[in-house]
Amino acid sequence: MKISNLRNSTRRRASAAVALGAVLALTATACGDDGSGGGGDKGAEGSGKGKIVFWDNNGGVRTEIWKEVIADFEKANPDIDVQYVGIASTEYQSKVDTAIQGGGLPDVGGISASMLAGFAAQGALETLDFRLAKSPLNGKLNKDMIESMRAAGGGDDKLYSIPTSANNGVLYYRTDLFEKAGLEEPTTWDLFYKAAEKLTNKGKNEFGYTIRGGAGSIAQALDAAYGQSGITSFWDSSGKKTTVNDPKNVEALEKYAALFKKVTPAADLNNDFTKMVAQWDSGTIGMLNHNLGSYQDHVKALTTDKFRGIPQPIGPGGKRVQVSNPVDGVGMFQSSKNKEAAWKFIEFATSAASSSKFNESAGQVPAHADAAKDDWIGKAEPTKLAADALSDGSTSIVQLPYYLPDWNTISKADNEPNFQKVLLGDMSAKEFLDTMAEQLNEAQAEWQEQKG
Repeated sequence: MKISNLRNSTRRRASAAVALGAVLALTATACGDDGSGGGGDKGAEGSGKGKIVFWDNNGGVRTEIWKEVIADFEKANPDIDVQYVGIASTEYQSKVDTAIQGGGLPDVGGISASMLAGFAAQGALETLDFRLAKSPLNGKLNKDMIESMRAAGGGDDKLYSIPTSANNGVLYYRTDLFEKAGLEEPTTWDLFYKAAEKLTNKGKNEFGYTIRGGAGSIAQALDAAYGQSGITSFWDSSGKKTTVNDPKNVEALEKYAALFKKVTPAADLNNDFTKMVAQWDSGTIGMLNHNLGSYQDHVKALTTDKFRGIPQPIGPGGKRVQVSNPVDGVGMFQSSKNKEAAWKFIEFATSAASSSKFNESAGQVPAHADAAKDDWIGKAEPTKLAADALSDGSTSIVQLPYYLPDWNTISKADNEPNFQKVLLGDMSAKEFLDTMAEQLNEAQAEWQEQKG
């Protein structure tokens, strides 16, 4: 094993040991069905009035709509004041982890499935099952999203976050540029690659595609790999070995990474989603892979006359395969001293009216069943197409292992820099995926051992 891999392995084992200790403490201190999450400051129910603090896990991007929801809530609940704190998605996990260790957690925070396991393993989150059971929300939330949140919790089948919405991968393309070039809609990977090449004219600063090389690049890279390979499971039949470095995925990632600087801007190397989206909206780039969350940005910048957002391309086998996008939601931190007020806010934020307002702004699929029937969904084409693709049997979803406490470390800190090396030609796609596979197999083994 390489020294760098050994260091990463040691760090993850230490992290897993901490997580295991937290899980054991959580188990030992659980108080029947009272909803306590275990570990650390237990907080208090409080008066149900006064001030609560809410941390937005996508600050800047969702600030405006969250402030609208908060204003509606405070109007309906004049005895509760909600302090909004917006934190960029790239910084949110580290901010929460620091607060878990040093204090200062909010009452309520955005908790997506991708980060849930790590927070829950440290005993930081309140379980919400008993509150939901008594709530008007019970039976009104999308069952698949609820189960996704339960599965992401680390194996204890408890609910730590109430889902607000589901995202989905989207291929956005400039209809005006495609029509001018006489290109077909990029519904298959073959058509995608053909368009990427034909729409590129570096001398005129025109590019066929923009690739995500900065923060958040791994899920998009895996989406491209599994989408082309047609492999439909993240683990083999034993459940112990990941398929991430299957030769078909290696070949697919090689082809995808080779697009960098050939048909993409050089700036893509460091672009996170906000920079990538802004670059696409303001330039002459043919295609962009992102998700439903950026739809409204494109509408404002381009109008619907100049672009479409369609489900990810179909692979050679005639099947669409894509990796899962984490369900987003809101959770309560166990240290809250005013849990009654915090729950009132969560209930309001995930109600039909708020869910509809929030998701219309975000362009995502609402978790509330009544909100999912609202007229705006039919008018937001990418959202409607995504919902149809997820329900009509045309799409296979490769479930990423959000339940692993080390998933975010592996997919971000450990491998985002490595993917940049792949783009630059300093690391092969095989070495990159083999390294990630080794880390994932180890994390899976540790997680299975902890479960007993």
